[in-house]
Amino acid sequence: MNYEEQLEEGLALLREGDYDHALDISRQLQKMEPQHADGYHLEAMVFQKLNQWEKSVKGLDKAIELEEEHSGYYNLRGFANLQLDNLEEAKEDFEKAIDLDDSPAAHRNLVLYKIMSDKGNEAISYLLDRIKNNPKDVENWILMGDLMHRAGQSAKAKTYYQQAQKMDPENDYVKEQLAEI
Repeated sequence: MNYEEQLEEGLALLREGDYDHALDISRQLQKMEPQHADGYHLEAMVFQKLNQWEKSVKGLDKAIELEEEHSGYYNLRGFANLQLDNLEEAKEDFEKAIDLDDSPAAHRNLVLYKIMSDKGNEAISYLLDRIKNNPKDVENWILMGDLMHRAGQSAKAKTYYQQAQKMDPENDYVKEQLAEI
């Protein structure tokens, strides 16, 4: 099996929840092509599924060393750092991912960073700006609904969830949130 086929198999195993075998493949990829980041990225994703955040950061450090212009690596490392309560490192990674390619996932994670850093008002302002600049990104509407709901602003939360539902009528999470309000 060539490198690309092994990578696809490793990713499939990860999706299926077969983490031991996916981790084995990540290590095989690292041996086959040590100059490529894919094996380290796969390893880091496995460790995130296993909630082994420090190991995930180490794998992503290596992936970034090999491919420093990949926003997804910074975003994943930032998420792992959030889990480790390394908030400033997480913020730096999310900002780097945003600088590289305006990553929507990194924007959402930056909002999580703001919430975890007790900067709720800043998170709300940031999200409102994101909604204004990119009104078609349903995730921003959902996240704003979540923020309003947690803040006890059910009426406001409902309007954000309703907008998200208009954009994505089959979204089960939005349906559940609207049913709760």
